[in-house]
Amino acid sequence: MTHLTQELDRLNMKVMQMVVQTEQALSKTVNAFSRMDADLAQEVVDHDKEINELEVLIDQLCLRLLALEQPVARDLRFILGAMRLSKDLERIGDESANISDATIFLSLHPPLDFYDQIQIMGQKAYDMLQEAIIAFSSPDTERAINVCRMDFEVDEINSKILKLSIEHMSMNSGAVEQGVQSINIARRFERVADLATNIAETTMFIVQGTSIKHSCQFDDRV
Repeated sequence: MTHLTQELDRLNMKVMQMVVQTEQALSKTVNAFSRMDADLAQEVVDHDKEINELEVLIDQLCLRLLALEQPVARDLRFILGAMRLSKDLERIGDESANISDATIFLSLHPPLDFYDQIQIMGQKAYDMLQEAIIAFSSPDTERAINVCRMDFEVDEINSKILKLSIEHMSMNSGAVEQGVQSINIARRFERVADLATNIAETTMFIVQGTSIKHSCQFDDRV
């Protein structure tokens, strides 16, 4: 086993460690909102720093490999992909913490009628992250394509929640702050879905060597 191979294995191990922590954070976030569990939400907020620290470590490992090992082809794409992935995972961690913060506020008030739609959206965003992670770790381009399909569903639910929130606020002036926080949470879940799509795009880049950043149209089956 070459030194480069050993270092790539170490990098992959750290990436998967970050994957696990981010997935757990989002899972707790979705569950905390579903149950309006302020304690669980606070746990997500408190552990966000650990995800941030892993991003810094992965970035350092990647930069060192690029500088000292001069990787090419698939190895180079994996290192660049790991840098992209860690950035997206860190952002998902931040969004999870922000959603959890808003959940703590909402837990102090009676639930609104459309919270079930936010729960559905949060679960779909989590499902997208899981699918994107499997696509990356396999790697599996078919699963990556499926993530893209799922993103359209989340966008539609987000639009529905925005409409319901505005209608509720217009009829209930005392629940304006709840409505605003509900829109905020939905927007952040939608962002998580976008970041999961980024991870799917990164998988396609590593496997096929084609950059399709900011574009879901990497297959006519979507």
